Amino acid sequence: MQTLTEQAAALDSGQTTARALVENGLARIADPDGEGGRAFLTVYRAAAPAVAEALDVLRRARRAPGPFAGIPVSLKDLLDVAGEVTTAGSRALADAPAAASHAPVVQRLLAAGFVPVGRTNMTEFAYSGLGLNPHHGTPRAPWDRAAGGRIPGGSSSGAAVSVADGMATVAIGTDTGGSCRIPAACCGIVGFKPTARRVPTEGVLPLSPTLDSVGPLARSVADCALVDAVLAGEAPRPPAAADPGRITLAVPDMLFLDDLEAPVAETFELAVRRLAGAGMRIVQAHFPALAVLREVNAGGGISPPEAFAWHRDLLARRGADYDPRVRVRIARGGDASAADFAALLAARSRIRRAMDAATAPYDALLSPTIPILPPRIADLADDAAYLRANAMVLRNTSVANFLDRCAISLPCHAPGAPPVGLMLTGETMGDARLFAVAAAVERALAG
Repeated sequence: MQTLTEQAAALDSGQTTARALVENGLARIADPDGEGGRAFLTVYRAAAPAVAEALDVLRRARRAPGPFAGIPVSLKDLLDVAGEVTTAGSRALADAPAAASHAPVVQRLLAAGFVPVGRTNMTEFAYSGLGLNPHHGTPRAPWDRAAGGRIPGGSSSGAAVSVADGMATVAIGTDTGGSCRIPAACCGIVGFKPTARRVPTEGVLPLSPTLDSVGPLARSVADCALVDAVLAGEAPRPPAAADPGRITLAVPDMLFLDDLEAPVAETFELAVRRLAGAGMRIVQAHFPALAVLREVNAGGGISPPEAFAWHRDLLARRGADYDPRVRVRIARGGDASAADFAALLAARSRIRRAMDAATAPYDALLSPTIPILPPRIADLADDAAYLRANAMVLRNTSVANFLDRCAISLPCHAPGAPPVGLMLTGETMGDARLFAVAAAVERALAG
């Protein structure tokens, strides 16, 4: 399947049309043997081809809005689209009013000429890293489908599957604790979490306003960088890969490497050797500030009280319509006192300052994206197993959100092997440098 960059070149040369790209994506969504019925909650079967045809006319007249005019994109069901109800994968918002306007990120995509093919399924209200949805079904990750299905990762589950299965060229997700990077790792694609303040979150149904960010999922680092620039209102440019000999990556000696499943550990170690062989300097580093993260977040962290503040009235009215696993955990956010929350935010500021100083000598932190392989969906029927798996998949990725940093996950496994994501965590507002480093890492792994 082609990348965004390849499709844009094919459109420019006349080798394909927007209509052809969109119809191919819609055909994959409609395939009864595929995952489209679970990956999408809404499909723009009539609107998407019409928009694509109009963009083809503009391109022939040399009036296309940009190089990405006609590229199919999927939108996570958290993003406002004018005239549509944003349900966040839930039945509790079925009677909510339709959005009066597009979210700014949606408006920017439309202005650039991207063609939305539909709204993607997700963990209800984005409140899990596993991607399960009892209301609409759970799309299965590409690996091991014949054996019954593995989790797609969450909460941007349908987003990742839409890209992995060629239903959309790129997808827009959100990331509050890993919700772009976890599904990217589970589905063998690239997922990017920007520094949150770079991309507007207005018109995006919130989980935790302090931690929420909006990011792309795609088939390459360059694709993510280009879409991220559109979302941020910046000029899209493919990243120039950094010189491997000038890259220093730090592997934290605690937390990130704890309790790795054997295939993840082996694949990560092989990736580290390949990066070192390409000339990158890889060092194991100790960061004392990481040692207190678990203690500081022992009460559940920032998300539960912020989520409860938004959901309090809806829970009272429509609580029976929630996924019970989501409802119970959001409701616990009401137990946090104002003093506890204030202390947590103060601790976050201290830890961020300490980590900023400690990681300054490095270009990025290097780790597995998630410490386990995607679990079988059937193995998570038990609540205890569900909670254990959810905690594990969120453990590594949530650090970047807590530290207010950018981070990216890219696949590092061999073709056909179980999916393993390699995560690079950059600095706050160091997104451009992180893309340059990630492009070099991607090249080294491919070589």
